[in-house]
Amino acid sequence: MKTSKRKYEHIKICLKEDVEIGSTHLNEINFYGFKDIDFVHKSLPEINFDEIDTSIKFFGKELSAPLIISGMTGGTKIAEKINKNLAIAAQECKIAFGVGSQRAAIENPKLAKTYYVRDVAPDIFLIGNLGVVQLNYGYDIEEVKKAVEMIKADALALHLNALQEIFQPEGNKNWKGCLKNIEYICKHVSFPIIVKETGAGISREVAKDLERTNVSAIDISGYGGTSWSLIESKRNLELKNSSIINWGIPTAISLIECVEAVKIPIIASGGIRNGIEIAKCIALGATAVGIALPFLKPATKNYKLVKSKIEKIVKELKMVMFLVGAKNIKELKKVPVVITGKTKEWAEVRKIDVKKFANR
Repeated sequence: MKTSKRKYEHIKICLKEDVEIGSTHLNEINFYGFKDIDFVHKSLPEINFDEIDTSIKFFGKELSAPLIISGMTGGTKIAEKINKNLAIAAQECKIAFGVGSQRAAIENPKLAKTYYVRDVAPDIFLIGNLGVVQLNYGYDIEEVKKAVEMIKADALALHLNALQEIFQPEGNKNWKGCLKNIEYICKHVSFPIIVKETGAGISREVAKDLERTNVSAIDISGYGGTSWSLIESKRNLELKNSSIINWGIPTAISLIECVEAVKIPIIASGGIRNGIEIAKCIALGATAVGIALPFLKPATKNYKLVKSKIEKIVKELKMVMFLVGAKNIKELKKVPVVITGKTKEWAEVRKIDVKKFANR
């Protein structure tokens, strides 16, 4: 019941309070680096806007756009409605969808219905969700498989939330051996394992370590969007004004680091809010892009509002593709982008050559 109660508190805080990184940086504008990324406008696109194709193949399943509704919730009554509305919108728009951490339903099987969406979304690419650290606290292959079977998922996200856990009053702080646990899981399951951060970003060193475990993909979930340290600090008042709240690798920087370091698919997420930013992520090398918080409030009302937001974002993506002369996602990956500012400075320190992005 403690886990279920915590899930309800998370939803309540996200709906009623400002929980994005910007709310903790009153004087900082460029929170996550995408203002440092610019496209080169193509005055003669030489393509027909109506023929632009935003679809991709994602683990063998076709999506209408490289977009995932990232895992947010489950395990409490209100989450059932939210997940159903998100899933219906994903089904109608033909994009992927992930549920929030399923720990609550592992602890109490009666809560499984708050995650189950196959009855309304039979065809979507569906991603289950468990915390990596739970493998240090009694979870094993049985729980991992149960999470997938519970919702008939196509893949499982093992999330990394070390920052959140140290802010959480009841947080799990023993992370020794997590990498070996990930490798063990990957060896003993047949479905894709996606390792997903939760707002603090992934470095190239960690990305390389994860690739060696044979994970199927990495979701960087960089610093720039919803702040779980901020959310937990609202529950743990002793840490309310902690300077550690503002911690992580900005999303654009984390994306550049990871696509340069590994060959497995990279999912970009963390503060991405529109089609322009999706296009920038794809041009930087992401396979797909995850968005969460902007869909939460609409999902508390009805699926049509979620669908409308998805359609607007995808239309913006298509508009950007037109203006850079890319008739499909494969071509978008090859268009030149210019990287400046703090993102360029970071890359230079980390010895990443950003010139090649501009000289395609």
